[in-house]
Amino acid sequence: MHQIDFSNGRITKNILQTALPMLVAQIVNLLYNIVDRIYIGRIPGIGSYALGAVGLCFPLIIIITAFTNLYGSGGAPLCSIERGRGNTEKASLILNLSYFMLTATSLVLILLGELLARPVLVAFGASAENLVYSLPYLRIYLLGTVFSMTATGLNPYINAQGFPGMGMLTVLIGAAANLVLDPLFIFVLGMGVEGAAAATVISQFLSAAFVFWFLHSDRAELKISLMKPSDFAASLPLAMDIISLGTASFVMQFTNSLVTMVCNSVLSSRGGDLWISVMTTVSSVRQMLDIPVMAVGDGSSPVISFNYGAKKPGNVRKSILIMTLLGCSYTLVVWILILIRPSFFISIFTSDEELISMASPALHLYFFAFIFQALQISGQTAFKALNKKKHAIFFSIFRKVIMVVPLTLILPGLFGLGVRGVFMAEPVSNFVGGSACMITMLLTVWPELNAMEKDFSTDLL
Repeated sequence: MHQIDFSNGRITKNILQTALPMLVAQIVNLLYNIVDRIYIGRIPGIGSYALGAVGLCFPLIIIITAFTNLYGSGGAPLCSIERGRGNTEKASLILNLSYFMLTATSLVLILLGELLARPVLVAFGASAENLVYSLPYLRIYLLGTVFSMTATGLNPYINAQGFPGMGMLTVLIGAAANLVLDPLFIFVLGMGVEGAAAATVISQFLSAAFVFWFLHSDRAELKISLMKPSDFAASLPLAMDIISLGTASFVMQFTNSLVTMVCNSVLSSRGGDLWISVMTTVSSVRQMLDIPVMAVGDGSSPVISFNYGAKKPGNVRKSILIMTLLGCSYTLVVWILILIRPSFFISIFTSDEELISMASPALHLYFFAFIFQALQISGQTAFKALNKKKHAIFFSIFRKVIMVVPLTLILPGLFGLGVRGVFMAEPVSNFVGGSACMITMLLTVWPELNAMEKDFSTDLL
């Protein structure tokens, strides 16, 4: 698996060479939780309700992902920019600062999660019946936090060095193990939802072990070493830069958790526990279908950052345009497929006919205007890749907190919409948020790139 030179070759080729392994990696990464849900949903007698109960754990799992992205997505663009400038020493420091923060945060989250698991699940809307399945699943899952955070959080730094194929292998190893261990633990050993969580922890450990091996190997341009607290303190300003840029990704994931909590609460009060299972299923389809457009954004990010650091604005502009075109084309196709055959996607996660009949119209509503999400992702990716912290953070908050949460609370009470209003909040926010993010990106980033191009031309004279 060769190293990609982001400064040479066709932009489309560089993006696709980076995005395709990331696409495979993200598809496989999603299997960690998706495979759990597929198997849990088919546990005889309790599948539908166990699926909803495990869905109550998602907000906490999303919060763990949010902290992972805080350091991974925050540091990787800065690392790519420094590589573009030829400053390998600073790029290596950014990597190791992120590694230190990922490790320290994961240990804190394990401790807090284990202590507060029950009251947090109750606050998320878990009933006594839900806790029978959700509490043991969450407590076992939390034990693997240090593995999942370090593996997922360090993977962007492997991609930033031009090794997306190795980043793909990181995830493939863990997910392959999860595919084998899930049915073994859940059905053969009769461990149920606890077996699903145990399989995920073991798989995350294997992924983390591979990441450590690669980032200590001779192939890695930047290598990891655990910093002393005193060394970390000496580099605190740079660590704050990582956190500042990563805040956009953190907010995006954290607000996803907030939205999930609000949706579950409203659905529970207006429709009952089975509607939580509907939302869990719809969200699972969303996660699955989000992967290609997210992979295009992730594959474009290091290309954009590297060329920005190398002062090649033409390449930056082309990368953003190609990313947007690919994302919009894909989301349009998905939108049409959902309109034609929603039950196909629902049946991936459940064989319960009642759940399929309830979830299919909900999926129709939820995915309406899906194409505008590609605009949101492209705009957000450009802001993060170019270190535009304020814009990236604002649009993360705008779509989820300012729009989705209030709409989720308000729409069910309007025009007799009921639970349908919960699923309508997403397309409204996609349309408004995606349009606003893309327009703002074009109005702010394009003039800067034009000015950079003009300055470079003047320097050559």
